[in-house]
Amino acid sequence: MELNILGCSGGVGKDRLTTSLCIDGDILLDAGTGVGELSDEKLAAIRHVFITHSHLDHIACLPLLVERQFAMGEPPLEIYALQETIDALKTHVFNWSIWPDFAELPSPDQPSMHYTSVRPGESYDIEGRTIEPIAVNHVVPAVGYYVQSGEGSFCYSGDTSTCDTLWNALNKKSTLDLLIIEVGFADKDIEVAHAALHYCPSLLADDLTKLKHEPSVAISHLKPGDEDLTYTEICQAITDREIIRLRHGDLFQL
Repeated sequence: MELNILGCSGGVGKDRLTTSLCIDGDILLDAGTGVGELSDEKLAAIRHVFITHSHLDHIACLPLLVERQFAMGEPPLEIYALQETIDALKTHVFNWSIWPDFAELPSPDQPSMHYTSVRPGESYDIEGRTIEPIAVNHVVPAVGYYVQSGEGSFCYSGDTSTCDTLWNALNKKSTLDLLIIEVGFADKDIEVAHAALHYCPSLLADDLTKLKHEPSVAISHLKPGDEDLTYTEICQAITDREIIRLRHGDLFQL
């Protein structure tokens, strides 16, 4: 299984692209601005998009991706998300005011996108890749995803803060090679982290003690301006695990 990090920043700006991960060239986890890094050929290969939650930095390129599939006559994109997230997309994005409803274009019988409502604990098999949503703790309904293919496995947390459901679910898995987890704020902003339900270094350090596996830990969603400070604090707080500062363009073979 090949995992390509298209974007992993908590904001935009030079060399900053928001979250999107690509599995084997045909599956996206989230559809932030990192999707814009893909060539036309690679965009055409995307068939499945798993969304963690409805916030803009995780869905920004989804409307444009769907529109491209429509314009090129590609088969419909399958969009997997919590029902609450699907409802938000229908109400606030694909509503004919912000963007056309491509679930009805070119016709309801032959749409450019199709929704599948996911439930935590259920697994979805995509040609040998098993993807399981895990409930996490954010200000809107949200999930992370555990992905396994053959002997390789990883978890992408999406946006979350202190969350026993994540660790309990992962501890039941037989393998975990890579954990991609967000840290949105430095410790100086711990009150903001609590309010926005994001991790900061001290909160993540406490929670990682709950994880029985020993995967490599890749940090995503660093907020612009405090990236270096936050990463330094993470490395100081967590000294017993390999810590990777995730960057767009990173490639993992699992």
